Amino acid sequence: MSSKQRRVVITGIGLISPLGSTKESLWDALHQARSGVGPLTVLPSGAVPVHVAAEAKQFTGEIEDFGPLEKEQKKQIRKALRVMCRECQMGVAVAQLALTDAAAQIGTIDPDRIGISYGIDYMLSPPEELTEGVQQCLNGDGKFEFPRWGLEGMPKMSPLWLLKYLPNMPASHAAIFNDLRGPSNSLTLREAGANQAVGEAYQIIRRGNADAMVCGATGTRLHTMKIVHTVMQEEVAGGNGDPTKVSRPFDKNRSGMVLGEGAGAIVIEELAHAQARGATIYGEIVAAASSAAAAPRLVAMRKVAMANVLRALLQDSGFKPEEIDHLHAHGLSTRSCDVEEAQAIAEAFGDRARTLPVVAAKSYFGNLGAGSGMIELIASLLALRAGSLFPTLNYETPDAECPLHVVSNDSTPAGKRFINLSVTPQGQASGLMVQLAGR
Repeated sequence: MSSKQRRVVITGIGLISPLGSTKESLWDALHQARSGVGPLTVLPSGAVPVHVAAEAKQFTGEIEDFGPLEKEQKKQIRKALRVMCRECQMGVAVAQLALTDAAAQIGTIDPDRIGISYGIDYMLSPPEELTEGVQQCLNGDGKFEFPRWGLEGMPKMSPLWLLKYLPNMPASHAAIFNDLRGPSNSLTLREAGANQAVGEAYQIIRRGNADAMVCGATGTRLHTMKIVHTVMQEEVAGGNGDPTKVSRPFDKNRSGMVLGEGAGAIVIEELAHAQARGATIYGEIVAAASSAAAAPRLVAMRKVAMANVLRALLQDSGFKPEEIDHLHAHGLSTRSCDVEEAQAIAEAFGDRARTLPVVAAKSYFGNLGAGSGMIELIASLLALRAGSLFPTLNYETPDAECPLHVVSNDSTPAGKRFINLSVTPQGQASGLMVQLAGR
């Protein structure tokens, strides 16, 4: 990095996950190797071909879940809840929690110098949103008559329906509630969205367009239509037996991903700005990278994309492979993606790949969509501060096709620097390099 470029640090954390909604609950579960996967309860039994899930049960969507709020903020958020889907509610809640943790409430930072950057999934309406309108268009034989939809069906839907499912709404709501007038961006990049949102905000601060940014990601796979899409297109674990044993990143006997839900957010700031406020500094972002790779006919090339990201992080940061202390893998627990990720790590790190400690928090909560990358970033950040890594659950039988040093105990040092890696089924990869502040 040029000595003239501004340094960017992390000063606030907010999260909602199957392992709790605080830094303490998340780290406690990881440190004690306690899984957040259990029986699927958010949908009726038999409604979908999935039996286990990682649900964020403690998040109810009530105003208390949004942390300490000013009176006017509480009024605004409570009123807006009716036009937020669950993903949007979680996204707004973690932004509020992160701002509170950073002591960056309204009035503490120049509103024109703080913005927001969010990674999100595509958002879908559940079938229930359409039920009344569809029923209005049934004929005497119970068949749907499409020509009637415009005049008879649509008027039965809520006029605010669309606002609940627009992917830019988590960032929009959070910006309005907190008077964030700086740069604003929403990136609909599924699992790659979290690292990409932070990377975008990191560059905004480095080039001087803001002094602080709220970076978040929210997602779910526990949604009727998304479960159908996932089961049809990806490798999903059957879920037979003990639910806590189903998610098995890089293990030879893995059988597919577990579906979950969650969100996370961090506040990042220019170093001198954070120091002037007396903010707590969790770590420093030293590099960000992204890549998309596809073969003809848009066949995803995940290995290429991930290797590109890892090489770019090393090149841009100036650090050598042996100077990276651990890697937080995407660790999806599918047959294909885990192999491609292992190959990408080997290609980028060479001999270091066999000794580089690798962790995968998806072993605790499966795939949270866009929320995964942010919760994983927070998990590794907490590990850095604690000084030791958490075990990757259910890693029992090494896979010759994934020759990695997967951490399976809590005695491995976390070191002072890590990489967080994410990828989508479409071959979009993103990554961040973070280190303890002052390094």
